[in-house]
Amino acid sequence: MRRKVEKIRTVISSEKKEMVKRVFQFKLFGKWDSNAEIRDISLKPYINLEPHLIPRSAGRLRKTFHKSKAHIAERLAQHIMVSGHQGKRHKLTSGVHGGKLYCILRSIEDAFEIIEKKENKNPIEVLVRAVENGSLREEIISYQVGSVMAREAVITAPQRRVDKFLRFLAQGSYRKAFNKKTTIAQALADEIINSAAGKDSFAVKEKERIEREASGAR
Repeated sequence: MRRKVEKIRTVISSEKKEMVKRVFQFKLFGKWDSNAEIRDISLKPYINLEPHLIPRSAGRLRKTFHKSKAHIAERLAQHIMVSGHQGKRHKLTSGVHGGKLYCILRSIEDAFEIIEKKENKNPIEVLVRAVENGSLREEIISYQVGSVMAREAVITAPQRRVDKFLRFLAQGSYRKAFNKKTTIAQALADEIINSAAGKDSFAVKEKERIEREASGAR
């Protein structure tokens, strides 16, 4: 009897191992692999590149810091839905994007196609390079000391670096497309390509401005 039980256990354990080995390699939008190299070690835990066909978590990632488990394309789409929001108010109306996730994902797919044609590279890899080059490393915090507001330069946390870059990326691309003939997909593709190359882009300009202010507040 014991031998039979042990055989059953070995069969079940071998089946479990086989199930673990079966990893489905989905391509993003059925076109691009998500196996891009993340060179910045500090950002590696906060840029999710797990294989997804459609980057949509459907509200499952609701706890603190769980947004890092969402695919980087989904996090970008979420920022585009409020791309007109800056600071504590909406400087530009982004109602055309609010709640329309699948329309935004289609725009991201179109932007990735433009990037692939221009750069002849995997657009996910270009997006990762843009996050690494365009994410700020230092910023300023304000706190009250008596009746005076003091400012101090601090090092930006890795997850906040990714969030701030995606926010600047969404704001810059939306400003280029707002009330203009340029589509959001074209503007987004240009912003990603320029940020990856470290060239003139809204995200890179904001990064340099904030870091310059932080260096002056030391």
